[in-house]
Amino acid sequence: MKRLAIYCGSASPADPVYIESARYVGTLLAERGIGVVYGGGKLGLMGAVADSALAAGGEVIGIIPQALVDAEVAHRGLTELHVVETMHQRKAAFTDLSDGFVNLPGGTGTMDELWEALSWAQIGYHAKPVGLLNVAGYYNDLLAFVGHMGDVGFVRSQHQGLLIHDAQIEPLLDKMAAHLPVETITKMRKSDL
Repeated sequence: MKRLAIYCGSASPADPVYIESARYVGTLLAERGIGVVYGGGKLGLMGAVADSALAAGGEVIGIIPQALVDAEVAHRGLTELHVVETMHQRKAAFTDLSDGFVNLPGGTGTMDELWEALSWAQIGYHAKPVGLLNVAGYYNDLLAFVGHMGDVGFVRSQHQGLLIHDAQIEPLLDKMAAHLPVETITKMRKSDL
């Protein structure tokens, strides 16, 4: 993996574990020679990942909509900053420029990015690994819900492992590197649907 899209919050929660983990992720990716593709912001976890990766000599590419540039939240010290018009263009650029996706804690925007990466993998729009870093148990309920979707039958058995998760970034990256594409909905026979 040469570049990973990092999805995370632009907020800075009171508990420092979230910012500290974001900084560690940025540093580790740079040390491993893995470039960061992210939302282009300077605030919260987004800024922490970018700043730490840059400080460790890493490549950091930001993709940000013009509206957020106008709101003065863009990080101006990146390796590259791509300004787009829409959130749809932003997410398409994440997919085009990265070899996989890692979700750190975040809010609704981070969830939107996670669900899109997962659904696109399920449909076959990409075959890239989708990772979830479960910092301090932040995603425990989400992981339980994903399991419930499979138990009920809304997620096919071959797709239940698409979301790769771990509480630590090192084993998460190892699992993502070992990722093998699954049979996608677009490749399945009609009788299997």
